[in-house]
Amino acid sequence: MDFHCHLDLYPNAREVFKEAAQKNEFTWLVTTSPKAFVATARVLTGAANVLVTPGLHPEIAHERAGELDLLLTQMGDVAAVGEVGLDGSSRYRKSYDVQRGVFEAIIERSSSLGGRILSIHSRQAVNDVLAVLDRHSGFGTAVMHWFTGTVKELRAAEERGCWFSIGPAAFASSSGRGLAAKLPLHFVVPESDGPFAQVDGKPVPPWSADLTAWHLGQAWGVSTQEAANLLSENSHRLLALMKQC
Repeated sequence: MDFHCHLDLYPNAREVFKEAAQKNEFTWLVTTSPKAFVATARVLTGAANVLVTPGLHPEIAHERAGELDLLLTQMGDVAAVGEVGLDGSSRYRKSYDVQRGVFEAIIERSSSLGGRILSIHSRQAVNDVLAVLDRHSGFGTAVMHWFTGTVKELRAAEERGCWFSIGPAAFASSSGRGLAAKLPLHFVVPESDGPFAQVDGKPVPPWSADLTAWHLGQAWGVSTQEAANLLSENSHRLLALMKQC
């Protein structure tokens, strides 16, 4: 399974889409903007096990803020939303106020709809993300994508019932491996974040869950099979939550 993949942005997207549909039990195709969602949902179709969801990526929030109303409308017809969130890194600091307005509106809409499953970007912005979630009870379930916050922030997110999606590229650094070791075992699901995430200079494919299980087994001190079983159990629980939305 893959709970965060930009499948539409691979150079050979149609071929990767077909292969993911064959190899994966489930693939969550997150989009970066409401208009991208419309185009992707039209082109990449015919696979019931590939979920395409609308989103508005914080890195382009300043460019696509005019599409926010479209996203809020689209959210009424879907069980999950992504990619959304905040990016507090220096590169995107100038757009941070715009990002916050967009994210707040998304979470407020999710709450008003009775809750959605959200794939959330939180680079250098974990506390602000959690503060927005705290302001809107009943927003649904947050899946923190490629979490890179501090251990304290990790525990704060865990206390709020957040899930975490992680892929092979997250283990490239010692800090990434150290943080992975502290993830709550029963609230972790696999992701690829392809084609942006890369391993050995190549985009991580959507069918990378086995490699993620190997890395997590090393981090958690369990066998690869035990880690794979945990990921499978967790994935099915999260899918069940999606079906309730």
